[in-house]
Amino acid sequence: MVKEVKELANRPDNTAYTQQRLPAWQPMLSAGIVIPGFVIIGLVFIGIGVALFVTSQSIQVLELDYTGVEQTSPCFKCTEQTNKNCVCQMDFDINTLFKGPVFFYYGLSNYFQNQRKYGVSKDDNQLSGDLDAFTDPTDSCSPYQKVGDKPIVPCGAVANSMFNDTFKLFQIVNGNRKQVPLDGKGIAWWSDYNIKYRNPSVTPLKNAFNSTVKPPSWPRPAYELDTSDPSNNGFINQDFLVWMRTAALPDFRKLYRRITEGDYAQGLPAGNYTLEIAYNYPVLSFDGRKKVVFSNVSWMGGKNEFLGIAYLVIGSLCVLMSIVMLIVYAKFKFPEED
Repeated sequence: MVKEVKELANRPDNTAYTQQRLPAWQPMLSAGIVIPGFVIIGLVFIGIGVALFVTSQSIQVLELDYTGVEQTSPCFKCTEQTNKNCVCQMDFDINTLFKGPVFFYYGLSNYFQNQRKYGVSKDDNQLSGDLDAFTDPTDSCSPYQKVGDKPIVPCGAVANSMFNDTFKLFQIVNGNRKQVPLDGKGIAWWSDYNIKYRNPSVTPLKNAFNSTVKPPSWPRPAYELDTSDPSNNGFINQDFLVWMRTAALPDFRKLYRRITEGDYAQGLPAGNYTLEIAYNYPVLSFDGRKKVVFSNVSWMGGKNEFLGIAYLVIGSLCVLMSIVMLIVYAKFKFPEED
């Protein structure tokens, strides 16, 4: 008797939901539905793929490798470790108008920013402006945690390895060099600039870094990253923010500047140009390469042929499968219906 009472107590309520008596609908797939469906999906995918591929082809991209490995490279002289503060120049031509706005990137190859220990080698409390973290950086920053008894600010391998090549672009007009203005404002993510990274609430900013030292590979401390714009210093420096957002792949590029001002608001006119490079960042020790990339964008973003090709392949496969299914259906089904 007790056993029957327990079984009744555990029984679900006698409702349509708990007893699975709700009305249900299940599609009855037939050849008349599946085959036209595959054709329609395939044609839609092919149309999207054509639009994406044609748009991607219209995007202009110019890449210049300046690693200097080849002896014929104008930057070969800068690869010597003893050659400090080296400046090299690369000349290039643009045959047609490079439509604006033009985005200027620097690119690195064989650089694994996604390596686990490298990616966590920073102090988020320090980068959010916490002065307590200035005096006592987290152990994850090691070996770039302290120099002697003085803490490194900002600490960690990510900050220490910040990209420090600089560039100037000139257009050659009637034998004279005309500098192209490069806009470095707003190149970092909005969330990084306004939320994630903050400077200490200390005025002047330099005082917050008392009794600290700069990262070993930096030429200047964080509060002097941009000597021309006092508001672009510390942890909210645009170039610093761009670098601190680590890349997921070993070959990547990061936004350096935009070309949107003055005579170049519509883009880079056809002509001769010179890129002046302050060659500082070492990459040969890990077989890396450096390049600069000029590119414009479209409604779909930057140049990406893969997306259009993927849509074309999937759409073609859908149409092909619909033809195969139609042949199979006609061969094995029509005689039975007759």
